[in-house]
Amino acid sequence: MTANLASPLYNHSLERPDALALSVNGRDLSYRELAALARGIGGRLEQVAKTGRVGILASRSLAACAGILGTAWAGGTYVPLNLKLPEARLVHLLSTLDLDALIVDSRGMALLSTAALAAAPRTIIVSDDIEVTPSVEGKTFVSFAAIEQRGSPRPVEISDNHLAYIEFTSGTTGLPKGVMVPVRAVNHYLKVMQDWIGLTPDDRAAETCDITFDLSVHNMFLTWQAGGSLHVMNPLQMVAPARFIRDRAITTWLSVPSIIAMMRQNRTLEVGSLPSLRHSFFCGEALPVGAARAWAKAAPNSRVENIYGPTEATIACLRQPVIEPIAVTVNREIVAIGRAYPGMAAQIVDAALRPQLPGVPGEIALSGAQIAEGYFGQAELTASRFPTINGKRWYLTGDLGVEDDDGVFHHLGRLDNQVKVLGNRIELEEIEMHLRTASGSDHVAAVAWPISDGSAKGIVGFLSNSRQSAETIKNDLRKGLPAYMVPSIIRHLDDLPLNSNGKVDRKALVAILDFEAAVPVAERA
Repeated sequence: MTANLASPLYNHSLERPDALALSVNGRDLSYRELAALARGIGGRLEQVAKTGRVGILASRSLAACAGILGTAWAGGTYVPLNLKLPEARLVHLLSTLDLDALIVDSRGMALLSTAALAAAPRTIIVSDDIEVTPSVEGKTFVSFAAIEQRGSPRPVEISDNHLAYIEFTSGTTGLPKGVMVPVRAVNHYLKVMQDWIGLTPDDRAAETCDITFDLSVHNMFLTWQAGGSLHVMNPLQMVAPARFIRDRAITTWLSVPSIIAMMRQNRTLEVGSLPSLRHSFFCGEALPVGAARAWAKAAPNSRVENIYGPTEATIACLRQPVIEPIAVTVNREIVAIGRAYPGMAAQIVDAALRPQLPGVPGEIALSGAQIAEGYFGQAELTASRFPTINGKRWYLTGDLGVEDDDGVFHHLGRLDNQVKVLGNRIELEEIEMHLRTASGSDHVAAVAWPISDGSAKGIVGFLSNSRQSAETIKNDLRKGLPAYMVPSIIRHLDDLPLNSNGKVDRKALVAILDFEAAVPVAERA
């Protein structure tokens, strides 16, 4: 048996019932109140339990947090569903997941079209801010307020192999991959992190992520395990995070590094401006050295850490402290990803899955207590990405990396970001490193475009918050890059598009170029 993820919430509701547990959308809930809501939702889910899977079509809301806790309380598996999914993709997921119930907030409710409702489970639990629910034959709508306290008085016991959640990530086939993460993997991550940083009931954590990004698991459950309070940021607050951190006296922070670039661009990351922070973690994309230093100066009382890990290895499993002299990835000007967590292992392998010597690049492979069970309903893909090597189960990340002579790992980009330009194989991340230097901006991106017959005809560079002209930047790039790696086009944008996880959205950048190439200027809206 392993600990239910809702057990710390229950324990704190007994020991510190009036302490703040959650602040979201102007509403504060104590541990007593949040535990009571989770128990009520859990009780309703127990009544309809078959597969144990519960969809959460909500984000940055009480419905999202309470729905996740209620699912855990009842011994279920929560499945976060992205609010930005197109209707066809949402219908596909609802049709294949065989959910016991669906929990929605007002934004999620707006997505339940006739087709989505037809594919949805019979039981739909709705947040109290939804005033009107449709009358649909075969569907039962239940509001939070109507839920009675009939569930298990405490979180149910679960087995080691029980799935905590199924997190969907993009797939190369065009269909999302449902990563099945067991509770034991989450508990291992939480123990390692708590042993490492020692959160206390006085800590105040910011929820910077949608629940479809597994960094949210860190923010929610590490906070509630320690008895601290979670402060959920709405999209408007994400635009001005410095003010939110100061107003809420946030002490622990985890986000993607793009947040730093945005704050520097807006000139809100001033030296000493974030004194309340004592823990700052960055994950999900490369952390530029300049950005790391800027954050460290803004948060002088905080430790700053770069952590790395794919969803398939439960949030993060390598760490690199940002301390001078900073461990820098050669020719990238980004912080190294460091060494593996206790109970985890990392190695670099070649295409034949043979371990590589230090200094030799290859694919990053991970093994240990935090590795996921595989992909929901995709046995062949699971077998190919989770191979057994020398009697040990590993996950192949698809990330290019290298281990240095000191045993420190470095991320060199995605294997699928290696593109061919006029027959030459290049790495987009290397171009982006030079773009940062030449432009003086951390907010940059490079895309291969246009693509023809599997090879790119050129590179387009995008950047924001730079005063350098396109020609000046190109001239600077020519000093350090071969001609075929120098972007043929440099585009200045007010802001680079970000996806729901806060990462630079390369697909959106390519879409801009495709649109401009297809539609004459005179016909654009």
